[in-house]
Amino acid sequence: MASTEMDIDASPSANNKSNVPTASEIRTSTGAVAVRSVEGWIIIVTNVHEEASEEDLQELFGEFGEIKNLHMNLDRRTGYVKGYALVEFPTQKEAKAAIEGANGTKLLDQTISADFAFVRPPPKDGKGVHGRGGGKGGRGARARSRSPDGGAREE
Repeated sequence: MASTEMDIDASPSANNKSNVPTASEIRTSTGAVAVRSVEGWIIIVTNVHEEASEEDLQELFGEFGEIKNLHMNLDRRTGYVKGYALVEFPTQKEAKAAIEGANGTKLLDQTISADFAFVRPPPKDGKGVHGRGGGKGGRGARARSRSPDGGAREE
């Protein structure tokens, strides 16, 4: 029976409470910071040949570490692969090795691309965490609307 305990990667930025990435964080090809999903480190593989099978991907990505889960979406009408797959690894080290090793390789005569599926975008300059300003301090507190009768109540 499989263990139900979750592998936990060491957090290089546990002390970094701000949204500013540190030098030790893993980056995607576009510069965003890779983040872990609830279960593990998921990479997205694009440009997958429509006739590729799960065994083809297991064989290719299995050499980089233990594959925790592999998902290929199929077209309902044709039954062929839609062109992408999600591969889950238990550790960041294995996922990074898979991206570095498989990105740009050929699978059934098509060059595939691999990168982290979940990322945290870089923070916007001068904005809050979600890019909406600074909460209560930014533009000031919002004034409450007045009732139509001026606030007086009749009893």
